[in-house]
Amino acid sequence: MEKNIKTKKASPYALVSKVTKVEESEVVYNRTVKVIPSIKNYTYNEFKKVADKTPFTQAEWASILHVSERTLQRYAKNNSSFAPINADRAIQIANVINEGKKTFGKTALFYQWLKRKPLMLEGSLSFESLTTTHGIQLVLTQLGRIQHGILA
Repeated sequence: MEKNIKTKKASPYALVSKVTKVEESEVVYNRTVKVIPSIKNYTYNEFKKVADKTPFTQAEWASILHVSERTLQRYAKNNSSFAPINADRAIQIANVINEGKKTFGKTALFYQWLKRKPLMLEGSLSFESLTTTHGIQLVLTQLGRIQHGILA
């Protein structure tokens, strides 16, 4: 006679003990990541912090940001938020200004250099170069060349 004996198979996971929070080691994260300014909430006051450090006129800022001077005045009056495309351009120009200051020591010297229409391998630069993304990239490229001693 056969006996119907059911045997219970041992689960391979049964031997694993539960780890409590006390036993688990804590992970330490590095907090050196820079916070990128928010384009959605880029207000006139944030723009003013950048604009005050430069010798650019309001008309020059208006042409760089592709807005009218009146729009800049309205933003100043209400501390309005910039449109995302204008906020992005303002942040790009802030980076160019920082590179120019790093290269020439002072923002005013960078401004004078840009106003002299410097020559570069791809042609010449001008203040109007800051009105396009391609022009901004050319200015940054030339500043990098100056920093590394490649003046041609």
